[in-house]
Amino acid sequence: MAGSLQGRVAFITGAARGQGRAHAVRLAREGADVIAVDICAQMESVDYPMATEADFAETARLVEALDRRVVTRVADVRDRTQLAAAVDAGVAELGRLDVVVANAGISPLGAGRGSRAWFDAVSVDLVGVVNTVEVAFGHLSAGASIICTGSMAAMMPAGVGSGGGGAAGYAFAKREVARFVHDLAAELAPRSIRVNAVHPGNTDTPMLQNDMMYRMFRPDLENPTRADAEPGFASMHKMPVTTLDADDISEAVLFLASDASRYVTGLQLKVEAGALLPMTTAGAPG
Repeated sequence: MAGSLQGRVAFITGAARGQGRAHAVRLAREGADVIAVDICAQMESVDYPMATEADFAETARLVEALDRRVVTRVADVRDRTQLAAAVDAGVAELGRLDVVVANAGISPLGAGRGSRAWFDAVSVDLVGVVNTVEVAFGHLSAGASIICTGSMAAMMPAGVGSGGGGAAGYAFAKREVARFVHDLAAELAPRSIRVNAVHPGNTDTPMLQNDMMYRMFRPDLENPTRADAEPGFASMHKMPVTTLDADDISEAVLFLASDASRYVTGLQLKVEAGALLPMTTAGAPG
């Protein structure tokens, strides 16, 4: 039986591992061919190991194992020239473009990185999203779907849990991604091109599972471990779950990529186990 994305092509950034890899595999399972991009290099302001070319090769292997075609290109989402070359090469080989998943992101939390980390977070997590959508736009036609990765941080009041530096830049970028999606959805609706965002909660990827994040959640400990930090991860979700799987986020991406959401645009889809629900008192709605 043909999948819901049979014959379509998806362009996915940050595809070497984590959510990006999960999205590539899930969309491929539904029949999509994939144009995959990742920087595959370490940024100085990022305190956890970033994806490698070996990670990227594994993503390609997983997509090809589903009998789908994949075009991989190492490119930095901050560089429109690199991104445009990647998407152009992908479309030239695969013949079309139907789905854009602007997913690449970083979370540089080290306080010592200061303003450099703030700018890097904004450059990747916001400017990189805009760049991705812009270079893809010329290849899109009616029925196309653009999906941007936000964060539950986008829906939190400014300054909540930001911690300064890269964390503050991350929160700012994600808030602006939400606004970008809202306004671009209105702009592109007459063309029948949909634009939506997915806002994940604490998702079990290397961006969350690293020593710097553990220290942020457990500043009272000198060398906190994953086990030390997990109660903090869980406390942010109102449902009884510690972290979400990347595959759970991919199900939301698939919905927005497919015709099941053909009249859905401008949606801020929260997949965060109730983290953003208002507090209640005496059992009554807040």
